[in-house]
Amino acid sequence: MKQSIAALVLCIVAATASISAHAQSAPNAATPAASGMNGARIERMLAQVQSRFAAANTTHDGKLTRDQAQAGMPRVAQHFDEIDTQHAGFVTLAQIEDFMRTRAAAR
Repeated sequence: MKQSIAALVLCIVAATASISAHAQSAPNAATPAASGMNGARIERMLAQVQSRFAAANTTHDGKLTRDQAQAGMPRVAQHFDEIDTQHAGFVTLAQIEDFMRTRAAAR
């Protein structure tokens, strides 16, 4: 169940990043009402990722170790080495978000 939720959150965030990138490339394509809805949806999705990160970060230090990722964010654990670009042995929320944006842009 936790893996399914993590996978869903990562997919949602990746899709949102893709939508956001598309909206930035064509700013006149969306109406103000639609932009407001997308912005609100993006905020909710980011809040979900932040919430899952906070729950997985049992030491509350803003860093997710491989073990913490495995326990609370299995998809992050699967890509841990790709996300941990500095090879520090931990990942931050910003690194996870950057990774998801990069993956979404590649699709």
